[in-house]
Amino acid sequence: YGAVISSPTDFANSCEAAKDDSKRYLWSLLPKSSIVADTSDIKCNVISKRYFLTQPIRSNKNEGAKSSKQNQDSSSSERKIGSGGPISWQSLVAILIAGGIVAGYVRWEKKNRHEEIEKQKSRTIGIASLGGEFTLTDHTGKAQTNDSFIGQWIIIYFGFTHCPDICPDELDKLTEAINIIDNLKKVPYKLQPLFVSVDPDRDSPKQMAEYIKDFHPRLIGLTGTKEQIDKITKSYRVYYSYGPKDTDDDYIVDHSIIMYLVDPDGNFKEYYGQNRSAKEIAASVVNHMLKYKAVNG
Repeated sequence: YGAVISSPTDFANSCEAAKDDSKRYLWSLLPKSSIVADTSDIKCNVISKRYFLTQPIRSNKNEGAKSSKQNQDSSSSERKIGSGGPISWQSLVAILIAGGIVAGYVRWEKKNRHEEIEKQKSRTIGIASLGGEFTLTDHTGKAQTNDSFIGQWIIIYFGFTHCPDICPDELDKLTEAINIIDNLKKVPYKLQPLFVSVDPDRDSPKQMAEYIKDFHPRLIGLTGTKEQIDKITKSYRVYYSYGPKDTDDDYIVDHSIIMYLVDPDGNFKEYYGQNRSAKEIAASVVNHMLKYKAVNG
C-alpha cells in the first residue's frame, strides 16, 4: 500500500486514506518541504527528508485510559503485599528468618566438616601407614590379637630366641627405656613391650617363656604359625630371611632391627632403630604419651 506523494494535497489525502484502512504508506520527499501532518488518529513524520506514513496510533484518550489502568494494577499489587493479600509482610519476614536459619546451619556444618578434615590430617601427616590386625599366641599359650592391646601403649620388637647378640642387646635397651619411663611421675601410662618371633619353627610358647625371663617383667613373647608371622611382619614392613643351616640344623635369621611404638587406639606413632639410645627412646615415648593425653584427656 505504498503511494508516491507529489503535493501537499496528495499528502493530506493519503493520510486520510491510511486512517480509513489502517495500512502503511510510503511517500517521497516533497519539493523543499518539511511538512508534518497530524490527525487525531494518524501521525506522519519527516525522517531524513523521506516521509513515512506510520500505523494508526492510539488516541490520547486511550493512552490515558491505559495509564490509569496500570496505576490501578500497581496500587492493587502493593495492597496485596502489605495488607492481607497472598504475601503479607508477616509471611515475608518469616520466609527471610527461615532462610537465614538454613544458611547459618549450612555454614556451621561446613565449618565443622572442615575442622574434622584438618584434625584428621594433623593426626596422620608424616606418619607411615604401619600396623594392622594380627592373631598370635603368647608365651603362656593364650591367643592374642591386636584388639587385646587396645587402650595400652605398646612397643614391638621383632627377633628370635636363638639370636646370638643383637636381639639380647636390643631387649636390654628396651628394658632400660621402660624403667626410665616408669620412674617419671608425670607419665600417666605404662608402656607394654611385645617381643614377636620371626622364627616360629623353633620359637614355641614354651621357648618364648624361657627366653623373656631375662628381660623386663612386663615383656610378652608372641609367636604363631608361619602364615601368622608373615601377616604381622608384612603389616609392619619387617624384613626377615633364614640363613643356611649348619651340621646341627642351626641357622641365623637376618631381620630388621627396629622397635615400633603404637598408641592406645592402635595407631602407629614412631619407630626406633638400632642407633637410638635408651634415653632417646624413653624421651620420645614420653613426648608422644603427653601429646596423646593433652588431646584425648
